[in-house]
Amino acid sequence: MSILQYDFMVRALLAAMFTGVAAPAVGTYLVQRRLALMGDGIGHIAVTGVGLGLLTGQSPVLTAVVVAIFGAVLIELVREVGKASGDVALALIFYGGIAGGVMVTGLAGGSAQMLHSYLFGSITTVSAQDVWTVVGLAGVVIFLAVGFAPQLFAVCQDEEFAKASGLKVRAYTLMTSVMAAVTVTVAMRTVGLLLVSALMVVPVASAQQLARGFKVTIFLAMTIGLAAAVGGVVTSFYADVAPGASIVLIALAGFVAAWPVGGLVRRRRRLRQPFQSGDDLPHTAVPEDHVHEHSEDCGHQAVRHGDHIDYVHGGHRHAMHGDHYDEH
Repeated sequence: MSILQYDFMVRALLAAMFTGVAAPAVGTYLVQRRLALMGDGIGHIAVTGVGLGLLTGQSPVLTAVVVAIFGAVLIELVREVGKASGDVALALIFYGGIAGGVMVTGLAGGSAQMLHSYLFGSITTVSAQDVWTVVGLAGVVIFLAVGFAPQLFAVCQDEEFAKASGLKVRAYTLMTSVMAAVTVTVAMRTVGLLLVSALMVVPVASAQQLARGFKVTIFLAMTIGLAAAVGGVVTSFYADVAPGASIVLIALAGFVAAWPVGGLVRRRRRLRQPFQSGDDLPHTAVPEDHVHEHSEDCGHQAVRHGDHIDYVHGGHRHAMHGDHYDEH
């Protein structure tokens, strides 16, 4: 039984692919700004947007996009103008958004059960129109996240330095927040508002275990997110389980696999590429008693020094000399 013989699964796969790429692309900047839970905050205020759609008879996706963008901008204003930290601003939006959504849904004559498909995703019911909406919005997010990567990274890394360099910091921070809001609403039908933050953050955390530079990290995160999204949809089809949960669990499994591999890669990288050559440094050997036995697996940083390797330990560089260590 092929998954591609069903039109609804083809639509689900297409929506998942674009969501899986767009979410980590934006999530990379959120993680860099230490706002990893921003997706959760925006997701909760988007619940209010869904409720407004049900109340007014408009498309819940459309109203969720508008309200989510408003919430993202509000987070930045509270954080900047109100001098509140990012986590406090997120907490305010977090609680107010979910409470407002439940209340508005009740005013619309519905119950909390009506929000279930938006909270946890309902990718198998995605219509052709939904797919085009997801593809269009996700495409814009990916284009902005990749096309403005140097500016966005500079702002996320150090706002003061970016401002001194002439970058319009406020404009780029708002751009990041709006991209996050759009991504949350795009992922609403795939992984759900309560799980979208995981798809924005977990692939980034996995990529950081394996990659060194920012460019490699963002593209690797997008690849991992794509694999998790497609794998989750396929798993949900054959195992008859919720697709949103499958996507997130596969992403978490990727992190569990990447974590020990990343540690091994970093350890080998330290040994192969020491931080200094040491060839031009003065060499004053001082014999010392040293009970620790250095090796490739000891965890101390290795420094190439001429024809041998020194190990940085206790603030000094130690090198094996016969049956003892010399202090350099």
